Amino acid sequence: MKYAFVSIGAAVLCLLAAPAMAQATSPPAGTPRTLTLEDHDAIKSPDSLALSRDGRLLAYVLDDQIYVVPMASGVPRAVTAAGSSAWDPYWSKDGSALYFLSDRSDSNQLWKLPLESFGEATQVTTFKHGVDELDFSPDESRLLLKFNAEDLKETADEEDDDDSADAEEKKPWVITRLEFKEDDGDGYLTGDLAEHLHVLDLATGKLRQLTSGKYSESESSWSPDGRQIVFVSNREEEPDAGYKTDLWLVATDNADQGKSLVRLTNDDRVKSSPAWSPDGRSIAFLTAEDGVYAIPHLAVMPASGGEPRILTAALDHWVNEFRYSPDGQWIYFAYEHEGGTRLARVQPKDGKLEPVESGDQFIGDFDVARNGAIAARIEAGNRGPEIYSVAGGRLNRVTKINDEFLSSIAPGAKETVSFKSADGTEIQAFVTKPPGFVAGRKYPTILHIHGGPVGQFGWGFDFKPQYLAANGYVVVEPNPRGSTGRGQAFVRAIHETWGITDYDDVIAAVDHAIAAGYADPDRLAVTGYSYGGYLTNVVITRTARFKAAASGAGHSYIAANYGHDIYQKWYNWELGPPWENREKYDKLSPLLQAGQVTTPTIFLGGREDWNVPLLNAELFYQSLRKRGIDTQLVVYPDTHHGDWSPEFERDYLSRVREWFDKYLK
Repeated sequence: MKYAFVSIGAAVLCLLAAPAMAQATSPPAGTPRTLTLEDHDAIKSPDSLALSRDGRLLAYVLDDQIYVVPMASGVPRAVTAAGSSAWDPYWSKDGSALYFLSDRSDSNQLWKLPLESFGEATQVTTFKHGVDELDFSPDESRLLLKFNAEDLKETADEEDDDDSADAEEKKPWVITRLEFKEDDGDGYLTGDLAEHLHVLDLATGKLRQLTSGKYSESESSWSPDGRQIVFVSNREEEPDAGYKTDLWLVATDNADQGKSLVRLTNDDRVKSSPAWSPDGRSIAFLTAEDGVYAIPHLAVMPASGGEPRILTAALDHWVNEFRYSPDGQWIYFAYEHEGGTRLARVQPKDGKLEPVESGDQFIGDFDVARNGAIAARIEAGNRGPEIYSVAGGRLNRVTKINDEFLSSIAPGAKETVSFKSADGTEIQAFVTKPPGFVAGRKYPTILHIHGGPVGQFGWGFDFKPQYLAANGYVVVEPNPRGSTGRGQAFVRAIHETWGITDYDDVIAAVDHAIAAGYADPDRLAVTGYSYGGYLTNVVITRTARFKAAASGAGHSYIAANYGHDIYQKWYNWELGPPWENREKYDKLSPLLQAGQVTTPTIFLGGREDWNVPLLNAELFYQSLRKRGIDTQLVVYPDTHHGDWSPEFERDYLSRVREWFDKYLK
């Protein structure tokens, strides 16, 4: 259920073919055309933003290549070749070169590109285990890596592989862990999978292990002097039983593989993303009361130990990521706000907060250079993601990655609306209208529900609602309670009330669209993926007003998932074990109300999905099929919850659109 921000993987539905799609002839050259399924991957998103030390140049990744662009003005230049993947750009300390990782030598290794000429890159490492993440020591002499015993064993096995039949021998999975599933590979967690810190000396190629044991270490960070590493770990007796994590220190000259660690925190909160202040005296990190509904706040504590101070409590909004200013006087951070993401900064010494950039936009990845320059990936209004410089409260656009595509199509208009739910709670939603929208006309309307449930729909170009709008539908995308754009009380409002509190909110969104005059009350459909699929299942059991539904990877019978999906920790934390609290599980299980459903519904999901197993769709499909309700079950082979192939993504959308066309047109 806890899926992607604004729902990824696969998700929505469609409608009425717009007039332009019905024409046999092509529109005149230069005339914006209607969006089609073939445009699914047309919008590009730059990521891994890295400013040079002087703030003049920006490196970023786009379509597996690294580009460099001057921040003042200029044309982006690809500095790595197509045909291989490159990622994690990193500017050298002396400013003379750009490091990056690439698989161009048939394994993931570190490469170095001279800044003066941007000529041919040279390979720095030939590490037999490969380098998947670039985490330099401050003096750039060492790399911090994470491996588990199975990673190292598999690499050794590959080197010794004699292509014999024995290498392909299937063995049983032997399960001993409480947390024994993941939505990846075979699904089962077996063997020694604890992730441990290792340091690779670049001069000698020697790998030294810093930590060991049954616990995993994650989200590590070098101290400015390179002598210590702070990391996150749950080192309780049964780490799979709870969300608690703490901050720990290990010396980089550690000789006992982590047996002498320094514990910095010891409480029930969840911690993540630790980062040292430039002077090495403090450590900032994100912290939340629990791992489900509690919003993360920015906190800071002495590197020598002591009581953490939460810096953003008064803001009461979900903090995503942060960066120290070069002088350590400020911490810049992004936070979610009513369908957008804003940039602010706070002084660690006194908690003084200041806005940096706000508005109707989603601010994603950002970086702060040594000279204080800021680069950010921003999706504004209904536009695709672009890179901007942020200075003095003003935005200056650096890239035009998506301009050519967006100028070639006629997108649906996207706007935000607010309305009251049944109990008077203010709810925000996005509405995408068809191109050529005519005021006063009533359109078939789709209620699209996001996943999570802890997430939100946001500003920017989203293909799914745009594709549906291009086919004549109004698409309503509410951010109901449980969404992250408001404060803690708003997020936690669905605790033990999945599909109850938020049901009222999504129905209120449809009622608002009807009252506004553009939604046809006799032509309504509902859809969603992940938790959005679950809430779709709830909706069809509680009302017959929707003429069609498409449920993507949604839970239906919660008790059947206990131990079958990846959420045992969540279930135990919120609902308790089912043999003790069966009434809670049944209350939240829409399958048990399948006898109330009259809505024709298509169920779609991945065969290998262990996040929301296909069992849920199969149970609901069988129940409706038995009752004679028109239904379909669509199963995508070799597919998990996310990272679907483009072909399956398009197939999903096409089938949902056709299903809605059948009942709403």
